[in-house]
Amino acid sequence: MPNRQLLIAELEQFAQRYPSDQDRAGRFIDFVNAHPDCAARELAVGHLTGAAWLVDPGGARVLLTHHRKLQRWLQLGGHADGDLDLAAVALKEAQEESGLPDLQLLQPLLDIDDHPIPANARDPAHVHYDLRYVVIARGSLQPTISDESLDLRWWPVSDLTESTWEPSLRRMAVRWLTQREHWLGSGQST
Repeated sequence: MPNRQLLIAELEQFAQRYPSDQDRAGRFIDFVNAHPDCAARELAVGHLTGAAWLVDPGGARVLLTHHRKLQRWLQLGGHADGDLDLAAVALKEAQEESGLPDLQLLQPLLDIDDHPIPANARDPAHVHYDLRYVVIARGSLQPTISDESLDLRWWPVSDLTESTWEPSLRRMAVRWLTQREHWLGSGQST
């Protein structure tokens, strides 16, 4: 399991690849340094989460969930529950939330996003520090809806560049469309 220094190195490398995200990466690094339990769901101010940009084999479509609690279309992902290996968390969440077999995780990070989560009956308002990885479906493309979703749907990635989508989904869609051939050709799996 990666330690804190490996996680920080991963975030530093992300900031080098995407200079426009250096400030965001700095917030993540500061958060990881400030909180020994940064991946624990119990950390009330916020915590690290892992997410999957789950694409079909050709990379033309992405699987999104209509999130039951948040009532929005989002990428698959969830809590790390203390695990600092956020790539493994993203893959596990993609498998659990999609029900798809034969998923392949690619490295390095595609995106990071820190965003507020509203208070609910169980938790106060807090921040999710979301690390997002590319995951490719290599087998069946027929997802199974889990308890966390109202719906699962394959969306053309190009549709997600429209202004009606959330900014972080638009950012990932644009990044994916400009780099898809690199990702699909590299096969940098873990």
